[in-house]
Amino acid sequence: MDGTRPVNRHSEQGSVSVQIVLLLPTLLLMLWIALGTGMYFYGRTTALAAAQAAAAAGATEHGTDRDCVQTGTNLATRAGDSLAGITVTCRRTATTVTATVTGATLSLVPGWEPVTTQTATVPIERITR
Repeated sequence: MDGTRPVNRHSEQGSVSVQIVLLLPTLLLMLWIALGTGMYFYGRTTALAAAQAAAAAGATEHGTDRDCVQTGTNLATRAGDSLAGITVTCRRTATTVTATVTGATLSLVPGWEPVTTQTATVPIERITR
């Protein structure tokens, strides 16, 4: 023979089961965190898109704060469940319109609703001659 000892296969029986028992909860936790993070960022992106649309609607030549709030609310509502308890505020100055959208994003943890706030500022359209 070559001088090596034969491998005792009986000492390794059941090791795969132990590995799965130890790794499966970790993998499930990582999946849970990834899904929760994705849902939060989806709600955040929805809020940002609504704020940008609202600011753009309020910045048109004859735009008003009412147009701004209505556009932001409509867009955030049409996005479905990604945002709940939506609040849209608009502030108009002589040169800009700032829209802020706040809402609770989806969560995998019962009783916990993370809140996101996104703001967009757009210059007011001016017709020059």
